[in-house]
Amino acid sequence: MATILVVDDERMLCDLLQEMLRQHGHEVFTAYSGQEAIELHRQRRPHFTLLDLHLPDMNGIEVLTRIRESDPKAAVMILTGAASDNLERQAQQLGVTDFLIKGLSPEALMGAVTRAVQPQSPPAACADMTPEMHRGDSILVVDDERQVCGMLTKFLTSRGYRVQSAQDGPAALALAESERPQFIVLDINMPGMNGIEVLRKLRARQYAGGVMMLTGSQDQSLLKEALDLESVDILGKPFDLERVALAIQVGLILTRRSRESGSAPSPPRAPAP
Repeated sequence: MATILVVDDERMLCDLLQEMLRQHGHEVFTAYSGQEAIELHRQRRPHFTLLDLHLPDMNGIEVLTRIRESDPKAAVMILTGAASDNLERQAQQLGVTDFLIKGLSPEALMGAVTRAVQPQSPPAACADMTPEMHRGDSILVVDDERQVCGMLTKFLTSRGYRVQSAQDGPAALALAESERPQFIVLDINMPGMNGIEVLRKLRARQYAGGVMMLTGSQDQSLLKEALDLESVDILGKPFDLERVALAIQVGLILTRRSRESGSAPSPPRAPAP
């Protein structure tokens, strides 16, 4: 077992990596800012650190420099959504284990992390280091915009999910009843029957899967009702496909965990812009 520090201001990414790494027996700590990362590294002395390059209070190079001052041999992997030759060169000079660009699939990212921590893991734990990514899970996409349905269906299918789509509430309820998808991506604003009504009916029918809401509206009463009905996340339109994929990964994990514990999934921290 390795002790791992994950540093990223994207809390959802931290949660996903923490859950996946814990499934392999690793002890995982998270930090959402540079200063918090420096303090945690000093206190916990992790075997390995996964470090975002762009943090709200300081950049990853500054954090890496401070880590090197207290632990010159610390294993650190940089993760960034916007790399530059200069920053990558600085990171390499400071002896990073790897330099990864955000946008990698969760599988690829987890593969790089597990390879990096593998030397610290006992042989029995290394027998199968491929994380369970829940490939083949069934997802229902519900949106009255045909283009959005098509785009999400194509993207999620390419990620290994089994995807069906519906463009109105009644069709969505019929599919949910017959197919019982593990996860539903549901637009709030639809004509006739909006997403809140669909979600209310799903819960009345004891649907226990995860539901993520999409919305172009900032109607606070609708957002509050979506949270009250235990949607696991709310993403604003226009949305980033990689963020949708990440939200689904986290949502599936939370839903499975809630089933095992018999409790409701934890609600999202805040609606994403």
